[in-house]
Amino acid sequence: MIPSIPFPRDAQQPMMTPEHLQLLVTREMPYGKYKGRLIADLPGHYLGWFAREGFPPGEIGKLIALMYELDHNALRHLLDPLRHRS
Repeated sequence: MIPSIPFPRDAQQPMMTPEHLQLLVTREMPYGKYKGRLIADLPGHYLGWFAREGFPPGEIGKLIALMYELDHNALRHLLDPLRHRS
């Protein structure tokens, strides 16, 4: 019998918690072409660029990675109820 080995969690793998989702609709992009725009409102091509070139370090990178996953999987609509609460 082969022992089960836990799959290591990728550091870039976004976590999707209610708190993280709320941050997407309240946190603004701090720099670049879309500075001041909510992370949830970043265009898909920009999120895709980060996915190809690498996400920035820290919280902002994790949020951009999470938003990329939502956009790539056509799940942006999950953020709609959170927008009304913010």
